[in-house]
Amino acid sequence: MLAYLLDEAATLDLGKQIAQCCPQTQFTIHLEGELGAGKTTLTRGLLRALGHKGNVKSPTYTLVEHYSLATRPVFHFDLYRLIDPEELDYLGLDDYLSNKSLCIIEWASQGGDYLPKPDLIITLSYHKQSRHVKIEAVSAQAKIVYEQLETIVVDSG
Repeated sequence: MLAYLLDEAATLDLGKQIAQCCPQTQFTIHLEGELGAGKTTLTRGLLRALGHKGNVKSPTYTLVEHYSLATRPVFHFDLYRLIDPEELDYLGLDDYLSNKSLCIIEWASQGGDYLPKPDLIITLSYHKQSRHVKIEAVSAQAKIVYEQLETIVVDSG
């Protein structure tokens, strides 16, 4: 699915729509895109839709931020500064993959084979004054999310 996001509000709204479609089982989203493409903004919209009231910032220096929400734990990773994927061994990544956790991983390509396979891959890119977003379903449960999103997200391209 390819869609256009005209502004920050549209990116936040897409995050909200994704949150509404995510299953309550363990689910992993890989976010890819250039610096400033809207990965953290999308995450902010998703977290707000799940009930988070506080600030959402990119965990560029901490590598992971944990959000204990009423419905499930959410872990927001940013692997931009990762030098070697083996560094993830020290992070204890398996501990984050509980039965109900939602893992959102920015710059997932930096983690290589050390990361779990994604359920959903979202790639954001610049397009003139707006952004392109490409959504790919990888797992069976992501295909259900994808189908729900297709009825919400209109391809204006």
